[in-house]
Amino acid sequence: MTQQQVQSNESPLQRAPMPAGWSGSHWVAGFVAVLVGFASSVAIVFQAAAAAGANAAQIASWIGILGFAMGATCIGFSWYFKAPVLTAWSTPGAALLATSLTGYSLAEAVGVFMFSALLTLLLGLSGWFDRVTRALPLPLAAAMLAGILLQFGLGIFRHLPQAPLLVIGSVVLFVLSRRFLPRYSIPLVLLAGVVFTLLRGEWSLQQLQPALVQLEWVWPQWNWQALLGVGLPLFLVTMSSQNVPGLAVLRSQGYQTPVSPILTATGLLTLVTAPFGNFSINLAAITAAICSGPEAHPDPASRYRAGIAAGIFYLLTGLAGTTIVALFLAFPPALVAVVAGLALLVTIASNLSVVSNDGPYREAAMLTFLLTASGVSFFGIASAFWGLVLGVLVLLLQRWRA
Repeated sequence: MTQQQVQSNESPLQRAPMPAGWSGSHWVAGFVAVLVGFASSVAIVFQAAAAAGANAAQIASWIGILGFAMGATCIGFSWYFKAPVLTAWSTPGAALLATSLTGYSLAEAVGVFMFSALLTLLLGLSGWFDRVTRALPLPLAAAMLAGILLQFGLGIFRHLPQAPLLVIGSVVLFVLSRRFLPRYSIPLVLLAGVVFTLLRGEWSLQQLQPALVQLEWVWPQWNWQALLGVGLPLFLVTMSSQNVPGLAVLRSQGYQTPVSPILTATGLLTLVTAPFGNFSINLAAITAAICSGPEAHPDPASRYRAGIAAGIFYLLTGLAGTTIVALFLAFPPALVAVVAGLALLVTIASNLSVVSNDGPYREAAMLTFLLTASGVSFFGIASAFWGLVLGVLVLLLQRWRA
């Protein structure tokens, strides 16, 4: 193969010159990603820890080690791959733990975390995940991602009856700023929302007590019923609901980052930090969409800095422990929902355009989108996985019929 042929096979991201300097949009995207990640699901993590019998100090340890792990991996992956590779805790996994760990000890829960992490590590080392996902048609991946993100778009207006001024004002400001200051539309909406809620006295920060996190080690215990009944579903839910959509986010924005090394690293890191409360870290989907879209930076080759910025904020949340968590939770739910939905609006639209394109994948992609957006689950596995399965089956039926 000639040098010219090699160059022609490179993606535009690979050929683009490395941009110099940081932009404010990198930091804003990173902050919004961490805000959305924490504020939208940290309560579920608390519930999972409580179901395992963790006390207040141990719950703080969970939050601390998750923040450290996500921060280190976001910074490391984004810098190494020069792509906005974000990690997150498994929100569906936390929901599973909150309903499944009752009756098991905290030590047995740690054994569950380590078992699931070991399966992730072995999958990453095998390389099978890469082979399967590279064969996935882009319209199906876009359909699954659009189905996941649709709920965040709808969330813009779910708080309209309770907070009409905040919702309507945010939407109007977003539309106007997209016309005149498109790069700063989300930070303007966030800033205006913060000022608005402060003036209305909707924040309650008086109970915040600044304190650094103290990590607490819990030795694991092995219970085969817990490993099979909780650990295996945790692994499957994390793969189907987090890593597959997370990879779809990167692929939809043109990043061809190999996923097997990421699975290997996250599995190994979770394995060694599980005794501190790290139940699962994985590729992020929602927060990655914020940092990998045009809102983070117009140049795709520069958006990896948003991933690094998110990692820095994650490290700070881990260091401050429950203090920072309480600060994030102080944001009114309506403000978080509106900022998240508007930040993902462009990504939702671009993926829906891929889904609706006339072509051989349209019917399969639409069914994938609808099943994913429905939110139904079977056997404890989320709708994103089943939507993808349905899309693949439809493609097979269409090709067989032809």
